[in-house]
Amino acid sequence: MPADGRVSVVVITYNRCEELYRTLGRLAELPGKPRVIVVDNASADGTADMVRSRHPGVTLLTPGQNLGAVGRNLSVLEADTPYVAFCDDDTWHDPGALRRAADLLDAHPELAVVTASITVEPDGRLDPICSEMAESPLDRTPGTPGHPLLSFLAGVSIVRRRAFLASGGFSARLWLGGEEELLPSDLARAGWQMTYVPAIVAHHHASRLRDAHLRRRHGVRNTLWFTWLRRPLPSATVCTARLLRRLPRDRVTARGIADAIRGLPWCCGSATRYPRISSVATGS
Repeated sequence: MPADGRVSVVVITYNRCEELYRTLGRLAELPGKPRVIVVDNASADGTADMVRSRHPGVTLLTPGQNLGAVGRNLSVLEADTPYVAFCDDDTWHDPGALRRAADLLDAHPELAVVTASITVEPDGRLDPICSEMAESPLDRTPGTPGHPLLSFLAGVSIVRRRAFLASGGFSARLWLGGEEELLPSDLARAGWQMTYVPAIVAHHHASRLRDAHLRRRHGVRNTLWFTWLRRPLPSATVCTARLLRRLPRDRVTARGIADAIRGLPWCCGSATRYPRISSVATGS
């Protein structure tokens, strides 16, 4: 298949050299030979050296600190294609998936994000979240493909670069863990549409190297921040109470709530939008 210059693939990674090596091998096999950009979030396990020596064709960015999801912002700025496919270091897209996504984005200029279905490896089962996305209660715009969403899964989605940049990218404050909530909200407010398309397939071979407690703690914090930032006070109050009733009563939840409360001045102050993507890129 000839090269397809419409999509770049960006990967953020941190201390997962082995998993990243596997993922880059999968990406190298994709038809269309998309440009691959890796942001190494200050790994200490030789990740950067592995990319340089084993995958010299990959563009490597080394910001020198762990930027979390903001590493994707750097990659999007570096990309020179109209569309960007997000991968994590333990996910990759199926052969042909990126071309199908680019065709949809070409045909539907109102679309900002196409989210793929997720095949869980190594057993090849469909991730249960795909059923949830397929049952979206949102009204479908006539002619728009797939199932309409108000959010997306960053590790398996293809985004329109122009829409991503205009909406500010991922928040430096949210960092990682539930970081997808704020950006899709701003995309929707700007009139962009997002969709789940089951025929576009990605694979997820979950890394064993993850701090599940920290990720959940950040998820609690970020969901509360998103609620306080983007909902009117009466609605935010109701949603906060509903969330607190659902959460497990343990130390991880308590720490997430405490983190959120410490960020209240930021949420309630005048700077309720996170830094624009150009500011993130320069470290300001």
